[in-house]
Amino acid sequence: MKQVSAIHYKTGKAVKVSFEDGVFLSIEEDEQRKELPIITPGFVDLQVNGYRGIDYNDATLTPASIESTVRHLWSQGVTTFYPTIITNHPENIINSLSVFQKAAVTNKTVNQAIPGIHLEGPYLSPQDGPRGAHAEQFVKAPDWTEFLMWQEASGGRISILTVSPEWPESASFIKKCTNHGVLVSIGHTSATPENIQNAIEAGAKMSTHLGNGAHVMLKRHPNYLWEQLASDELAACMIADGFHLPDSVIKVILRMKGKLAILVSDCVSLAGMPEGSYHLHIGGDVVLDKSGRLYMNDNADLLAGSAQTQSWGINHLIRRGLCSLSLAVDLASIHPSTVMNLPQQKGICEGAPADFLLLHQSEKNELTITETYKNGVSVYMNREAYFHENTVND
Repeated sequence: MKQVSAIHYKTGKAVKVSFEDGVFLSIEEDEQRKELPIITPGFVDLQVNGYRGIDYNDATLTPASIESTVRHLWSQGVTTFYPTIITNHPENIINSLSVFQKAAVTNKTVNQAIPGIHLEGPYLSPQDGPRGAHAEQFVKAPDWTEFLMWQEASGGRISILTVSPEWPESASFIKKCTNHGVLVSIGHTSATPENIQNAIEAGAKMSTHLGNGAHVMLKRHPNYLWEQLASDELAACMIADGFHLPDSVIKVILRMKGKLAILVSDCVSLAGMPEGSYHLHIGGDVVLDKSGRLYMNDNADLLAGSAQTQSWGINHLIRRGLCSLSLAVDLASIHPSTVMNLPQQKGICEGAPADFLLLHQSEKNELTITETYKNGVSVYMNREAYFHENTVND
């Protein structure tokens, strides 16, 4: 049995956390001491397109490169995530799904960290704006036979599917997905409010990066953003990197959605890479500047995706005073795992998986990950950051 002494992220009190065989055994009050780290649940990211130069949509993807991203994401506090495959040539989609299936079967590290796959497209809006960076030539209407083929290639691992309900017969397609245990998320859409309500009745449960993947100019009301915001049935994912959404929109999502508000990174392969100019096989020439913003080389006003992880988003939320530390952490851990019905939704309590983080908070309230635990095993330690040497005891 191992024990960790830390400050509980919710109560602010010192606790002694015991764990063994990958689960928490007990959480008890401990002697209050200075220089204790903060303990939080591990982060759960529902949308990761790649990391540290590895793109999940690239034909060169291998099981080894997938494992590499899992290990690199531990340094960002991400203990569980859903790799995201986007609109592409059907054969390329099959290739990516097949590689993930092989990785999950042959690699315990990958299998433990990745409970499912997020397929974002190709059943999206063909319109400029809502389509975003998705390749227009591959966007199409929902096809149940094709989806089953992709699900087979993944070994049944497609758990989230982003769909635009503007397509005819999309409601019946969504219902089939729901009946087969796939969470349908509305995104990249120009759907009418009626389309959205039909999708909800058919079983849609979430909105993909709400506020992004939309027209530059919208009808005042009604429109698809208001409809999704007002729907109590829909959880709302948001990218809070400081570039994708203004603070006012984040505030509205937090107030409207409560426990159904979810922080995602939607990070692409350039996340974790140094600033500079790059060429992406999807997106072309892009620039990652020193502020962390990723944009098109020929138009600095157009974002080329997110280059930041959830830990960046949490710090942005806290720095801007948009929510408390406790809520910011829950947005990236408890809320997404609850929507996906993962055991991690229990957080830090007896019987829950021992996926947790030890963090240091600076005088400016910036959080730094000092250690990451997956299934009760220390998988990352930041030796340069503050860490109390007597925190963990066997």
